[in-house]
Amino acid sequence: MDSSVYQKVIGTIENIRRGTSCCTLLVSVREENGQEEIQFVVSGDTLVIDNVRLRRGMRVAAFYDTTLPAPAIFPPQYQAELITSLRRNQNVDLKFFDSSLTSEDNSLRLNLTPLTNIETANGQRFLCTPENETLLVYYTIATFSIPAQVTPQKVIVMCPKE
Repeated sequence: MDSSVYQKVIGTIENIRRGTSCCTLLVSVREENGQEEIQFVVSGDTLVIDNVRLRRGMRVAAFYDTTLPAPAIFPPQYQAELITSLRRNQNVDLKFFDSSLTSEDNSLRLNLTPLTNIETANGQRFLCTPENETLLVYYTIATFSIPAQVTPQKVIVMCPKE
């Protein structure tokens, strides 16, 4: 998973309705700044972390591939590649982290502890160190340094398909 092509939207689900087929949903998310509503197509290919059932009022982060074509409509509509639910004040980032656990764009550095929950996208324990991997990182507090340092609550390793 090439994290550099994904854009993140954090907001609250305002509406969920049937998409173009019985296997797709159209999920309307109001961004946290309250200004823009974005619609996401959630299909069988969309990875929903922890297989959570999406519902109105839920705070989520949705990631979409910026290289895919999108219809020129308002509100904007994108194919969701990954959706995860978030708690209040929780943030999430999807980035590639190098051997020093610094993100590829030098915006985030991870300080892992024995209490950090590290798992794969299907919920299994990740038995190696998460270096040189694309990671979905959940955290609440970040330092003001460059790169910002965080002690994540949870790390999901986006293992490549074999």
